[in-house]
Amino acid sequence: MTETTTRQAAPPATTPRGRGPVVAALMLVMGLTALDGTVVATAVPQIVGDLGGLSVFSWLFSGYLLAVTVTLPVYGKLCDTFGRKPVLIAGTILFLVGSLLCAAAWNMGSLIAFRVVQGLGGGALQGTIQTIAADLYPLKERPKIQAKLSSVWATASVAGPAAGGLLAGYADWRWIFLINLPVGLVALWLVGRYLVEPPREAPRTVSVDWAGAVAVFATGALLLTALVQGGVAWPWLSAPSLGLFGGALLLAGVTVLIERRAAEPVIPGWIWRRRTIAAVNLALGALGLVMVAPTVFLPTYAQAVLGLGATAAGFVLSAMTLSWPVTAALSNRVYNRIGFRLTAIVGITLALLVLLAFPFLPFPGEPWQPALLMLLLGGALGFFQLPLIVGVQSTVPYEERGTTTASVLFCRQVGQSVGAALFGAIANGVLAARLGGGQDLDTLGPRLDHADDTLRRAIDAAVDHVYLGAAGAAALALLVLLILAPRRFPILKEEDRPAEA
Repeated sequence: MTETTTRQAAPPATTPRGRGPVVAALMLVMGLTALDGTVVATAVPQIVGDLGGLSVFSWLFSGYLLAVTVTLPVYGKLCDTFGRKPVLIAGTILFLVGSLLCAAAWNMGSLIAFRVVQGLGGGALQGTIQTIAADLYPLKERPKIQAKLSSVWATASVAGPAAGGLLAGYADWRWIFLINLPVGLVALWLVGRYLVEPPREAPRTVSVDWAGAVAVFATGALLLTALVQGGVAWPWLSAPSLGLFGGALLLAGVTVLIERRAAEPVIPGWIWRRRTIAAVNLALGALGLVMVAPTVFLPTYAQAVLGLGATAAGFVLSAMTLSWPVTAALSNRVYNRIGFRLTAIVGITLALLVLLAFPFLPFPGEPWQPALLMLLLGGALGFFQLPLIVGVQSTVPYEERGTTTASVLFCRQVGQSVGAALFGAIANGVLAARLGGGQDLDTLGPRLDHADDTLRRAIDAAVDHVYLGAAGAAALALLVLLILAPRRFPILKEEDRPAEA
């Protein structure tokens, strides 16, 4: 059984002269963003040893995350207004400029600032890559490109730590940024030569909602700064936290007023008025919450509780990224029979069961046990995320696909930021209760390699609570799909496209 087909056919999708080279370019650009976090994380000791700034080094990641997240809606709208190709090229150039500047940083403050520049380019890459992927392939073939892109993340999760360690240990940490340049230049050449967008309508006056873009950026920056720094740099109920949350709320109201009056709003109201898009946004926002448990807390669990080294701990986590692209590639055989919604329900239900099983692992246990659960979790989430992204992209015409894709990724990113703050508070609370003091995972860092039994049990309990919280987020996603998502996504008819360009 296939999804119900309604509404008018969308305009022809992007048709490159050679689809293979364009896919290669997308994978290279995706590799830049996928490797970024893992490579930099491995080289942090060398960076801090050279530049100093131990107290603020976490902003190497937070600053990049802020810039990516708050620019996603802006780039999505620009994709629909000016086309995918110029946005992807501009974003790649900006990312490479940021990489070059990072390699030339002279202190931690300058490096953080240049990481933000990188993030401004990274925001263009994430949303635009997913949008072009949907343009290149018709609905039935779309899992092929999504599986290839997912494999990039799987490879990055395994190769990133090793590459970062080798470059930082045997060359210089600045090479982790310089290595982006040749990869990005090859991708730029492939995109410039082979990516050909469909003919656009006659030129018309374009009204870019720059006021809305600035308002969205400012609102997101205040909100995510409050979430990232709350409970870390200052207490949650302190003046800085309350001021940031209050400012974000005020700016959100201003943003709504600006967007209502804008001729071409950055975040158009139809994003939330259309039931399918609203449901997918909320469900993938919950996925962002779910992902915090394995990506942020599992490495600490593997090192402190299981006694593994950093590299081995990374392999426990990588089990999830190995199974994810496999089930994502196979998901089309399922959703073509039972529909996008039901396939996603099956996936998130299985993920919920896996997350609930984690607290029942024995203490201290064997490494294969959490690795097996992560293998199952990745497989379940492959059936959850990809059908929703492919499904929602198929409900909108070409000229709305960039905005829709960016809104989905934006909600997932915000979910991750909220999850990091929420689950960090949960973990800190459990640790404080178990250890009898106001300790948290950050301050315990130096003791993780030689944790005593009390500390190991405290961390085990804290991570168990985090996984229960992630199970709650999975249950929330399940409720959204059951209550809000339509039984059948209203997909558009597609023009016939050649199997190979």
